[in-house]
Amino acid sequence: MSLALHPTTLSLPSRATRQPGMATPAAPARDVSGNVLESTEILRGQKAVEINHNGLTYRLQATRLGKLILTK
Repeated sequence: MSLALHPTTLSLPSRATRQPGMATPAAPARDVSGNVLESTEILRGQKAVEINHNGLTYRLQATRLGKLILTK
């Protein structure tokens, strides 16, 4: 499976506009060329995809609440 990578821009609220107690967002995951991968690019309209990594197969699944689950 080959993914077409497109540069994207991610805009986050400044620290001053975040609500108290709100977690600081983690840095987005980047591919080897430095581009951010959007979950929609990986899932391509599906609820789940399988990812082969180091000889093992993992399942990346989107939940109804918009979260991602990665299982072995």
